[in-house]
Amino acid sequence: MPSACGIACEVCGGRAKGTCPIGGCVPGTQAADKLEAQRKILGFTCPILECALKHGVDHCSRDCPDFPCEKYYQMEIPYSKKFLDILKKVLKH
Repeated sequence: MPSACGIACEVCGGRAKGTCPIGGCVPGTQAADKLEAQRKILGFTCPILECALKHGVDHCSRDCPDFPCEKYYQMEIPYSKKFLDILKKVLKH
């Protein structure tokens, strides 16, 4: 299942090899436990996932009218600014 940011963890090499410490991500509305695991295991949480949970958004690019927002542009994770500009054009038409 794709994460809130759109990364498909099921095709990630880290998850396939079992080296992802949190085992992949989840949609935003299912993020409470995953955020706690991130906090505990990684020592920080994903701001994108936090925002998606707060706003009741499963997948930012599909469900959030503000995507791509400044949070994505500031972080440049998981997408570059150039790719975000492309997404902005594609999604606004």
